[in-house]
Amino acid sequence: MTRGIWKGPFVHPSLLKKVDKLKDKGKSQPIKTWSRNSTIIPEFVGHSFLIHNGRSFIPITISEEMVGHKLGEFSPTRKFSGHTPADKKAAAEGGAPSSAAKSAPGASSPASTKAPATTPASKGKDDAKK
Repeated sequence: MTRGIWKGPFVHPSLLKKVDKLKDKGKSQPIKTWSRNSTIIPEFVGHSFLIHNGRSFIPITISEEMVGHKLGEFSPTRKFSGHTPADKKAAAEGGAPSSAAKSAPGASSPASTKAPATTPASKGKDDAKK
């Protein structure tokens, strides 16, 4: 459920104080914060933040496009280290789909239109069972 419009965006009060102090000084020192759920407001544009991701602080400089998003959206909490080597090896060797699977879904491939081939040996077995 979203936050009510009449309440306005949530921004941690200490974060607002820190931004106001930096505006008065004019220095561009990064602001260290643990408040990942704070919404980025237009006053933050141009300031740099160090946002905690649970393990370390990720440096972020706020731009116009980020306004309205949460600070936590820009500091990922999980590190993707890639797929396992076995998956990469299978994809390189022959994990690619066949050409019949790549054709259009409505079109039939030449192999599927042919009747199944029967060998004389299989006919003899079927006759023997009757």
